[in-house]
Amino acid sequence: MSKTNKIRWTYKISSLLLLAFILFFISPSFIHADTSMQGYKEVFQDYPILPFFNNEEHTNKEDNQGQHQRLEDVRVVPGGQSIGVQLETKGVLVVGHHQVKMSEGVKSPGEAAKINIGDTIVEINGQKINHMTDIKPIVDHSGKENKKMQIKLKRGDKYIETNLQPIFDKKENAYKIGLYIRDTAAGIGTMTFYEPETGKYGALGHVISDMDTKKPIDIKQGSIIHSSVTAIEKGDNGLPGEKQASFQTQEKRIGNITKNTDYGIFGVLEKEVNHEKYDETFPVALSHEVKEGPAKILTVVDGEKIEEFDIEIISSVPQKSASTKGMVIQITDPRLLELTGGIVQGMSGSPIIQNDKVIGAVTHVFVNDPTSGYGVHIEWMLEDADIIQSDLNEAAA
Repeated sequence: MSKTNKIRWTYKISSLLLLAFILFFISPSFIHADTSMQGYKEVFQDYPILPFFNNEEHTNKEDNQGQHQRLEDVRVVPGGQSIGVQLETKGVLVVGHHQVKMSEGVKSPGEAAKINIGDTIVEINGQKINHMTDIKPIVDHSGKENKKMQIKLKRGDKYIETNLQPIFDKKENAYKIGLYIRDTAAGIGTMTFYEPETGKYGALGHVISDMDTKKPIDIKQGSIIHSSVTAIEKGDNGLPGEKQASFQTQEKRIGNITKNTDYGIFGVLEKEVNHEKYDETFPVALSHEVKEGPAKILTVVDGEKIEEFDIEIISSVPQKSASTKGMVIQITDPRLLELTGGIVQGMSGSPIIQNDKVIGAVTHVFVNDPTSGYGVHIEWMLEDADIIQSDLNEAAA
């Protein structure tokens, strides 16, 4: 073979070897990186895409573990106490219309002024309205002067202004506006938890709504009070039962109420609360930690004695955002079923404990099956109690 042919064959063989090297050693690396990133995007498409490097992944894992640890460090004392609840509304709540007798018939001035049930009267003639007693002197003065009242209403998140002319009711010898109004609300429920260091507490697990308007009460202030269960009306299919309880006023006050939210009432304790079952703190479980299976609730069925009863977690939804109905629960304790028929009104807020952790609170009963109902996960109550921050909770969910 000539020298020229040898050079030519050497060049060809070298080219083939180089091509083989590229195909078998370099190309697979690019292909692997591409498919791995594509799979990464598909699997984690609901989350921010992070740089595909081991050191960055390690750093983010450490950050999340730190946030988990902070949440896991939260410890509360489970409640179970029966409490009386007293609320004062911001302004005066309109709960109904009534007809005022006139010489030419009947009329509701409030209805004619397009004041709706569920509206809150916050000002009249520029004067702030805090109590029902604030209204009568203004009505009498406007009636005698034959002047319309300038009324400022809160309707949902909006403020509305309207004019109302009082009418003189000869039978009652007084000026009337044709509205039923209320400035307070009261009821009973159950405390869910409190934090010993700060005194912050949560109770009920659901919003307090007005009994007539069925709308959430916008509170000015409120109190929680020691309560004693005196009797229980047993629940049945189609008819929810209820606890009957007595409570006194200020001398039995144990804390204030600063919030009335979808997840309960919240405030700060002013006195120590007694707990026959537990006086130590418990860790909490977030929604993804709750398991289907046995659990317990704490509640009062007689006097002020807190008792423990068996339940079953039928289902639990891991939640990334706040929701009021995260669990379906069923009462399985024979004694509680015998006493109450299941879940009754006044049991709202009873803490749910599973694996020695507080996981939530009883909130609703199924009307057609009083043995079962809903529970709320504890994390949303902890947020509204200002014990944990929502951004930390979202990171851990």
